Amino acid sequence: MKIKLTDPLKQDLPATGWGKILGATPVVLTVIATLLAGLASSEMTRAQYERSLAAQQQSKAGDQWNYFQGKKLRGALQRMTADVLENTAEVRPLTVAALRRGLEGSPAAATLSTPAGEAAMTALGGGALPAWPAAPAPDPALQTALQASASGRPEAELAVQLIPVTDAALEQALQAAATEAQAFDAAFKPVFQTVDTFEKAMTEPALKRDLVAARLQLQARRYDDEAAINQAIGSLRDLQVRKSNLAAERFHRRSGRFFFGMLAAQLGVILSTLALAAQRRSWLWGVAAGAGAVAITFAAYVYWFI
Repeated sequence: MKIKLTDPLKQDLPATGWGKILGATPVVLTVIATLLAGLASSEMTRAQYERSLAAQQQSKAGDQWNYFQGKKLRGALQRMTADVLENTAEVRPLTVAALRRGLEGSPAAATLSTPAGEAAMTALGGGALPAWPAAPAPDPALQTALQASASGRPEAELAVQLIPVTDAALEQALQAAATEAQAFDAAFKPVFQTVDTFEKAMTEPALKRDLVAARLQLQARRYDDEAAINQAIGSLRDLQVRKSNLAAERFHRRSGRFFFGMLAAQLGVILSTLALAAQRRSWLWGVAAGAGAVAITFAAYVYWFI
C-alpha cells in the first residue's frame, strides 16, 4: 500500500508541527503495516520449516525404534532357541576347562591365550561381557525431559520440560549415543569372531552342543544391551520431534498475531487518510494514532514474549 498526498490535501494541511505530523502519519503507519506483514510471512515460513524438519526427524525416530524392536526380538529368539535346545538334549554349563579340552590339538586352541579368547571364554561362561565406553550423562535439563517423556507425562507438561532443552544439547546427546553404539559393536566384534572360531574347531558333539547353547545365551545378552542403546537414541529422537513441533506451533501463533497487528496498522492508515480529507481531523487522527500505537505495542509484545 502506497500513500501519496494530493496537492489540494497538502495545501489544506496547516504549516505547523501538527500539520507535518498529520501528513506523515499515513506514511509511518504504512511502513509499520508493511513490516508487520513481512514478520507474519517470515514466522509462517519458519513454522513450515519446523514442520518439515519434524517430519524428517519422525522418520529417523521411527527407524530407531524399529532397530530397538528388532534387537529385542532377536534377543528373545536366541533365548527361545536356547530353551528348545536345553529341553530336547542334554546341555551342560560350558566351563573353561571343557572348552580347552574340546579345542586341544586344533589351531583355534592358540586363540585361548589371546585377550579376545579370554574375553570370549568369560562371556560364554556367563561372566562379564566386554566393556565399552558408555555415553556421558546428558544435560540435566535434557535428562529431566527424558524422564518426563518416559513416564508418559501429558504433552503440556512435557512442553514445559522441553523449554530449557537446547538443540545443541540434543545433538550432543545423540552424537554421544551414536558413538557408544559404535564402541559397543567394536567391543563385541572380536569376541563373536573368536566364538565362531571355537565353534568351527569343536569336533566333540556334546561339547559343541554346550558351546552352541552358551553362544545363544551370550547373543541374547548382547542384543539386550544393544537394544538399550537403541532405546536411548530413539527417546532422544522423539524429543527432537516434539521440540520441532512445539517450535512450529510457536511460530504459527506469532505469525497470526503479527497479522492482527498488521490489520490494526492498516486500519490506522485508512483512518489517518480519512482525517486528511475531513473537516474535523482531531478525533479521526486520534483513533488512527491509537490503532498505530496498539499495532506497535502488540507487535513488540509478540516479538519479545511469545
